[in-house]
Amino acid sequence: MNLSDLFKDTIHTLWAHKLRTFLTMFGITWGIISITLMVAATEGLRVGLKRNNESFGKDIMIFFAGRTTVQAGGMRAGRDVHIGENDYQEIDDQSPACRFALPEIDNHVQLRSRYNSGNLEVSGSLPPFAEVRSLDVGEGKFYDDADVANVNRVAFLGSDTKKQLFGSREALGETVWLSDIPYTVIGVMKPKDQNSSYDGPDIRKIFVPYSAVVRDFPNQPPAPPHTIEHLLVVPKSLALHKDCKREALAALAVMHSFDPEDEDAIFVWDTIKNAQANALIMDGIEYFTGAVGIVTLFLGGLGVMNVMLVAVRERTREIGVRKALGATRQSILSQFFAETMIIAFLSGGIGMGIAYGFCALVDLLPMPQVFAGLLPTWQSGVLALVLLSAIAVTSALYPASRAAAVDPIEALRYEAGG
Repeated sequence: MNLSDLFKDTIHTLWAHKLRTFLTMFGITWGIISITLMVAATEGLRVGLKRNNESFGKDIMIFFAGRTTVQAGGMRAGRDVHIGENDYQEIDDQSPACRFALPEIDNHVQLRSRYNSGNLEVSGSLPPFAEVRSLDVGEGKFYDDADVANVNRVAFLGSDTKKQLFGSREALGETVWLSDIPYTVIGVMKPKDQNSSYDGPDIRKIFVPYSAVVRDFPNQPPAPPHTIEHLLVVPKSLALHKDCKREALAALAVMHSFDPEDEDAIFVWDTIKNAQANALIMDGIEYFTGAVGIVTLFLGGLGVMNVMLVAVRERTREIGVRKALGATRQSILSQFFAETMIIAFLSGGIGMGIAYGFCALVDLLPMPQVFAGLLPTWQSGVLALVLLSAIAVTSALYPASRAAAVDPIEALRYEAGG
């Protein structure tokens, strides 16, 4: 029997046993759909959590001024620790594991444009602040090193700040007055969803060079002069996260005479540690999903196996007739193999198509911030298809092989006797 005859004979046999074929295909299709959707939901949650965390900042630690709880350097416990305006420079020099140490001053000021006014927060830092705090540029640009060095009065507006001050009008090149001090708008931020903050959403702020804030809007009493409330520290890599944190705290401890092991002297909001905790949670969810997926595949495989075993058993007489007419054991097994593979590939295509189509429809709906939608991966569908196909092939070939080895006369008697 050539390949063309084998294919035609296989299609004819499958069509003649439509119910059995449907049940087998349903078992494989449902298994593929289940696995694909479970993996897609898990991947959507993982990506959503990561994207949501990065909307606040990328691999940053925020150091806040605190109060000592132990004696150190001849100084009493219970002493307030204040971060100086220029402490970041010492951290840069003494912390080789750190990529950035960025000071930040935040102050609420009255600001106005030619069209509207408001009381919003002014944030001053250094140019890398835009990168580490995920301030994507929508129009214009963020301030640069020259603006900081020259103490230029330039402003980068949050998206909501721009709407409040200018509405739908063009903002670039316009002047905004911060406590009656004129600043030129050089950029506008893209809108973003922000899941957390230590001083309000970025879209409601106005960002200016650090040197300009220190000059025009320094910290007000009761804070001591020439101090800031917090600074941002970024490691050179995630592998150097702990080293960077230790080095930065050690540098501050030397400057302000506190024990670097005193966690209350400088409070650290470690977003990297939080992200690692979220990753552990996601690992647990993926393990759970994997276990559920294995059970689902096992149950689906049992269904496919039962159908195939019954199907081959019912065809024992047919196998006897074929052998009596001269069919070889190899040709019989080839037909069963071809039938099973056609069922598997059809079921796989249908299952993947339904799963991906359902994911696409769901992704058209509004999604919560921490969920990126159903994000299927082709690996999950292929894995389910391979496993279920292997079960189907084994379930068909093993009993078919045994039946094909039986004497044709015994095979012809099988169904009549049953």
